[in-house]
Amino acid sequence: MKTLLRYFLINTVSLWVTTEVIKGLSYKGGLQILLIGGLAFTAINLILIPLLKILLLPLNLLTVGVFAWFTNVLALYALTNLVPQFRLAPYDFPGFFYQGFNIPAAHLSTLWVAMISSLIIGILAHLLHWLMH
Repeated sequence: MKTLLRYFLINTVSLWVTTEVIKGLSYKGGLQILLIGGLAFTAINLILIPLLKILLLPLNLLTVGVFAWFTNVLALYALTNLVPQFRLAPYDFPGFFYQGFNIPAAHLSTLWVAMISSLIIGILAHLLHWLMH
């Protein structure tokens, strides 16, 4: 039970931070919808992701693990289908510049928003798991 609560909190915080950073992933309805989304994302990660990893194992072996990222994109897509208040939409990234490091402005399609959002969620979730152990 403690582990499930930890997963739920980590997924909820990861979703919240990602929606604040990437405006293409958004939710409507406040804290209640965020908590429902965190619960649904936890269920997806505990039930659907292991099945997808087994199903997509040949592709994952051929791509030396790179295709595992695609399962996270599918999990995010499943979240937007299970909780309709979560939405993926195109996003105009304004660009980023800090001490000579420059990321130019770009228009991100829905697929790019899903891929970048799943990457951020994955990094945050792994970081939070690491910090909690």
